[in-house]
Amino acid sequence: MGSTIATARRPLRWFVLLVAAFAVALMAVGSPLAAYAAAPDTPGGDQEKTDFYFAGVITFDDKPVPDVKLSVDGGGFDASTVTDAEGKWRLYVPEKATFTLTVDESTLPDGVIVAGDSASQEVEFGLTGSKIVNLFLGEGERQTQSFADQLFSRIINGLNFGLLLALAAMGAALIYGTTGLSNFAHGEMVTWGALVALMATTFWQLPLWAGLIVAVLGGGILGLALDAGLWRPLRRRGLGTVQLMIVSIGLSLALRYFYQYLIGGSTFQLPGASPTPLQFGPISLSYIDLISMGVSIIVILGVAYFLLGTRIGKATRAISDNPQLAAASGINVDRVIRIVWVLAGVLAALSGILWAYFRPGVRWDMGTQMLLLIFAAITLGGLGTAFGALVGSIIVGIVVETSTLFIPSDLKYAGALVVLILILLIRPQGLLGRKERLG
Repeated sequence: MGSTIATARRPLRWFVLLVAAFAVALMAVGSPLAAYAAAPDTPGGDQEKTDFYFAGVITFDDKPVPDVKLSVDGGGFDASTVTDAEGKWRLYVPEKATFTLTVDESTLPDGVIVAGDSASQEVEFGLTGSKIVNLFLGEGERQTQSFADQLFSRIINGLNFGLLLALAAMGAALIYGTTGLSNFAHGEMVTWGALVALMATTFWQLPLWAGLIVAVLGGGILGLALDAGLWRPLRRRGLGTVQLMIVSIGLSLALRYFYQYLIGGSTFQLPGASPTPLQFGPISLSYIDLISMGVSIIVILGVAYFLLGTRIGKATRAISDNPQLAAASGINVDRVIRIVWVLAGVLAALSGILWAYFRPGVRWDMGTQMLLLIFAAITLGGLGTAFGALVGSIIVGIVVETSTLFIPSDLKYAGALVVLILILLIRPQGLLGRKERLG
């Protein structure tokens, strides 16, 4: 009988394997990344076609130039193609929005460059779903940066990214330190800030400064509402951290698709996005980048003063160290946690606004892209410590931006996770975390 059961299980096992393989194939074919990761497109080629595309012809001295590489990116999307034997090219994009079109001048013939500053330019659609982009070539020498200049420039960009990432990571770290909750909905709190700023400035036609204030206040209100309406009742029911984490995953999905219902799947720009960059030697920064770094530093210093110099901040650190002892010493734990949620909401909203200018663009799922990096920064710096989250965020930001010198830009976020794994192998508690005895 045992052999009969084993024989009966073999077809079932093969059936399960076939179903699993089929499901993986469907996911690969159906995912947006797979759809646009097709072979480089030429007119009539294999690239996934949509209703929106940029196209053109590249010639030099009235002769077509084949095999010139062009790429387009914007709103979290990127694709590339090469010109065919007639110099024609076409790049499909998922929506009508503003994109950056770049010509890889290293693929042009020797002594030939793209005239003017059009090697990398912003392109947008008119009334139709197609746009013909004219590119003019001329004789000249390509201006290239040395490796040291590129490295220095990307370190500065990484510092900018790390600072805005730190705002969100510090808030999430405070929540974890006081409640033990790994909040998977924190990415949606980041999205909320950018979303409210978009609605206030674009739909409600408020001035930019007023819209940003409304967005930051909206972040605090969201944090207050989440704690009062969801997390405090669940804490009082005695739910464990695993159950709370599962609830946060469900909340993340609910908020994410609510945002999609609210604004759709398009990418929207905040007022003043993509300004003309300023050159500081090899470093190219816009005035928005400078404001972003300045605001981030000021807010981080404010959070540091709150934690180190105020009674509520000291109470927050006491609850992070030992909540039972803090409650026994007379600290109102629920009140402090409520304040932490409001602060985390404000920091996440501000981070979302800066992220929308850094990318640039506001999308319904933009916070999801940052969530993994937030967790990486918190774990790298040390669980539950806001200052560890700050250090981890700066490391993650610099690694993400500088890694594109060595690996394709599509894999730059993976570089940060590799650094996380290496550091945790050496120091499991994180850079600023404390050793804990388990068992």
